[in-house]
Amino acid sequence: MNAPVEPSDVPDWMSTLVKATREVDARAFTRLSPPPDGAGRKAAVLMLFGEGVDGPDVLLLRRSDTLGSHPGQVAFPGGRVDPTDDGPVDTALREAYEETGVLREGVRVVATLPELYVPVSGFVVTPVLGHWESPSPVVAVDAAETAAVARVPIAHLADPANRFRVRHRAGDYLGPAFSAPGMLVWGFTAGLLNGLLALGGWERPWDTTDVRDLELALRAT
Repeated sequence: MNAPVEPSDVPDWMSTLVKATREVDARAFTRLSPPPDGAGRKAAVLMLFGEGVDGPDVLLLRRSDTLGSHPGQVAFPGGRVDPTDDGPVDTALREAYEETGVLREGVRVVATLPELYVPVSGFVVTPVLGHWESPSPVVAVDAAETAAVARVPIAHLADPANRFRVRHRAGDYLGPAFSAPGMLVWGFTAGLLNGLLALGGWERPWDTTDVRDLELALRAT
């Protein structure tokens, strides 16, 4: 970005989020942070907010079940930084186009957020926040990478009926989750969404004592 984006530069429904990102740190999203020695593979994701037929929404995708990393999980468009990329913003926009067909000229980058560490894959991820000024049609471009693409309304994600926590029986993971049509959002992406809803002023009180088994929750989608 050449100049900071002001809250007045985006629609009113997104202005609180833009203002909040100015001084946000990693603790708003997760208790994890990048390794102190700088290890980890660099990656970036695009957290793209637009306004659809059902109001403000966010773009999510479901990864192919055949992928070696995070198969079948719901995620923001994104991936590892290529040597030819001009920083994390370029990575996020390139990956979004390759995975969903999002045209970069329709996206206004609002902010780059603090790097976050994903220990299970070893990635150090830079979340890139974007406003979808001119939405383009989106599809699962390559079935080998992306199984489905969806614009999920913020109102649906903020609805307490669609929020709970999941526990992974195979480990000590316990974190937020969201039920979306045909999708269960959990893990790293749910942690980001959890923080974004709070920062954007969209969060509603929900039952944090509702803890469900991850495998059972996945089967229910």
